[in-house]
Amino acid sequence: MGKLAQSASKYIIYINFQADGTVEKPDVIGAVFGQTEGLLGADMDLRELQKTGRVGRIDVNLRTEKGKTSGVITIPSSLDSSETALLAATMETIERIGPCNTKLQVEKIDDSRIGKRKYVVDRAQQLLETMGDGDAEIDELSEQIKSAVRSGEIVEFQGLPAGPDVGDSDSIIVVEGRADVLKLLKNGIRNAIAVQGTSVPPIVASLSKIKETTVFLDGDRGGDMILKELAAVGSVDFVARAPEGKEVEDLSKKELFKALREKQPYGKEDKFEKKSFDRDENKSFERTENKTYESKPYVRRKMRVETDQKQVFKEAMNQLSGSKGAYYFGKKLEAIGKVPIKEIYNTIRESKAETLVLDGPVDQKIADLSARNGIKTVVGTSMERMRIPRGLKVITLEDLE
Repeated sequence: MGKLAQSASKYIIYINFQADGTVEKPDVIGAVFGQTEGLLGADMDLRELQKTGRVGRIDVNLRTEKGKTSGVITIPSSLDSSETALLAATMETIERIGPCNTKLQVEKIDDSRIGKRKYVVDRAQQLLETMGDGDAEIDELSEQIKSAVRSGEIVEFQGLPAGPDVGDSDSIIVVEGRADVLKLLKNGIRNAIAVQGTSVPPIVASLSKIKETTVFLDGDRGGDMILKELAAVGSVDFVARAPEGKEVEDLSKKELFKALREKQPYGKEDKFEKKSFDRDENKSFERTENKTYESKPYVRRKMRVETDQKQVFKEAMNQLSGSKGAYYFGKKLEAIGKVPIKEIYNTIRESKAETLVLDGPVDQKIADLSARNGIKTVVGTSMERMRIPRGLKVITLEDLE
């Protein structure tokens, strides 16, 4: 089989290197093959990857100045994203090129398909405009083209069909099958992953524990087994359902986003009205209960709070009273800042705080997001009946009395 050309690859790895002496291209190529051999096992051996066309011709550009050589190594890859990243990381284990001590560092990994996709969409738009069928039709066809391009972005995430952003996103949407992932991709949602059956794969359970997780089920309630198992082995934050009698893969764009917009916190999904999605899309969505998202405090054992902490928390709560805001504190209870509650979720992700005090109830989403982002204590007016993540302390006004 011929070797993969850069133009046929999915990714290009760029690696900078600097040797403390003079080396030539054959020395660099030899080091790349020799010092990575056997590191990742037979399936990821560089020579085998080249033989099967999954890795292309390795190119080296170098220059020598004042007795030292530096340059860039480029490696085309048609492996998936995780395998390509793994291959790139092995390059940084190379310590010598020829007789010289050398440092290698991956500069970047380019997705060569991004430029091609942009060209396809732009060129198709130009060709449609020459057809002269009217702007409205052109816009519609252009959207179809973009949807088709998006559907081609589905990846394999540890063997499961997924959107390309599952690994990097702070949140994931768990769906039942590959067709559901494609449906979300076509509508610009890139962080979905499919369980491919009723048994929840370990990787999905693991992801659900570190990311905000929405389970998106068909309207026939057939996915309840998936929901229950994921809740048992992982963590579920929200539940969304397709309209009654419909599957996720069959939804229109409007129905899809409506379902996700009206997702329910896990444990309250029984409050979905059976006819919550009106068959007539022109009618507005209505809830059977207007207080679905209101926090419901419950009686619990009083939490012991240190005297110095209690004073700080009381003062903060007094200042926040009626403001619908939140204070953030550092490790030594030094105030970092104050934000409106509507901005609380972004701030939790971005702040380096260890304590959060808010003028409102503590719910499951705030607790889970805080625990995942290094916050150790959350203080609120009250607390929902919920699962408190390990390592997180939740304090209410009652505890401060």
